[in-house]
Amino acid sequence: MDAEATSDSLTQVPGTGRAVPEAEPELVRQWRSEGGELLELLSRVRERLGGVAAFRVGAAPTVLVTDPGAVQHVLARHPDRYVKRSHRARLLIGDGVLSATGAAWKSQRRLLQSQFTGPGMRRYEHRITEAARTTAGRWDGYARTGQTFDVGREMRRFALDAIWRSLTGHPLDDGTERELDAVAAVATALPTLPADVTDAQDAVAADLARIDAVARHAVEAARSGAAGPDGPGLLHVLTDAAAERPEYTDRLIRDEMVTLLVAGHETTATTLTWLYLLLDRHPGAREQALATGGEGSEQRRQAVQALVHETLRLYPSAWILPRHATEDDTLAGYTVEAGTDILVCPYLTHRDPGLWPDPEHFGPERFTAPDGRPAHPGAYFPFGIGPRACLGLQFALRESTVLLEHLLPAHTLAFSATPTKTLFGITVRPDGPTPATSVRPRT
Repeated sequence: MDAEATSDSLTQVPGTGRAVPEAEPELVRQWRSEGGELLELLSRVRERLGGVAAFRVGAAPTVLVTDPGAVQHVLARHPDRYVKRSHRARLLIGDGVLSATGAAWKSQRRLLQSQFTGPGMRRYEHRITEAARTTAGRWDGYARTGQTFDVGREMRRFALDAIWRSLTGHPLDDGTERELDAVAAVATALPTLPADVTDAQDAVAADLARIDAVARHAVEAARSGAAGPDGPGLLHVLTDAAAERPEYTDRLIRDEMVTLLVAGHETTATTLTWLYLLLDRHPGAREQALATGGEGSEQRRQAVQALVHETLRLYPSAWILPRHATEDDTLAGYTVEAGTDILVCPYLTHRDPGLWPDPEHFGPERFTAPDGRPAHPGAYFPFGIGPRACLGLQFALRESTVLLEHLLPAHTLAFSATPTKTLFGITVRPDGPTPATSVRPRT
């Protein structure tokens, strides 16, 4: 449809730009009658109207942004005009850095930033490696016995172990792992919880209590000065900050810890699960990565990282990024009024055939070949871009790469069943178990 030719479908708003093209009410009515997922509506809106388009599910229009230039404008160039109002996981993470706004967010992010870049990341290299070795040892055992295991569960165990070691200096023990299953339970339940905050809290009260108990015990241990075998962890950074900064109450330390647990393991585990499902359908990609360079070489590492990046292209850690316009603005030539809700959608940008040839194909070579991927920074942003890009980007890429360097040469998986649907909640995850066996153990 030619949006410029259908003036009756445009949202007329004041400003210097054109009105944002708006989807016809019939498109939304049809989507509602079908009971479709939000992604289905967004896909239809983008297909009809392009990379900046509006639709209405209520009285006011929401603007969908998938065009790379507009993405960069919203997230990187003008984050003060397009702000986060709240986070969908606030019930779980409270006032942690992921949901904080304004001056509080700036202060909290500044404290944690140094822990996830450069010298800070080197503090956690050994802990990530030990978590990967523990997982590799467990998989060697599965291979010897022919035991079936759930790949998604294994990836959650690994990623939780890596972030737990980084937080506390201790390896993850079985009891703590069982209690922290509550984190995944709450995260999974969030999209279906009642709209009323009190009712929502009541629905997951038992799981929240389990999480709080684990956090309280870990914070008390950090405060006591008792470091784990790997030395002090991120929790010590938070408890030390409390000595000088009164805003770091027990509650905020708990919220930051749970935020780091959620952001530090759920997204990585989901990405690694998708990666193995993709390798099951495209086994040549694994063989090509292992044929690149030698073990431990930079070429091999880049090839493995390309597997991760291509998985993140297809299944980005954050598939949708809500923002709210605080002032009138002109976005990609269109006028956006103050008060407008914005949905930036990496999932759709990453699958735009105008940016990514054959976008549904799993092609890790996009990230190794010259000119294999779009140069525009707004074309690939699985962790967001700009000031609110994910703090743990380097941590997540590092732990994924280290684990794959341990597992890919030693194990080829055979799935006995694979999920047939995709769930779009806090993350994009497979809908169902992922049982597999290792058919090529280390010799």
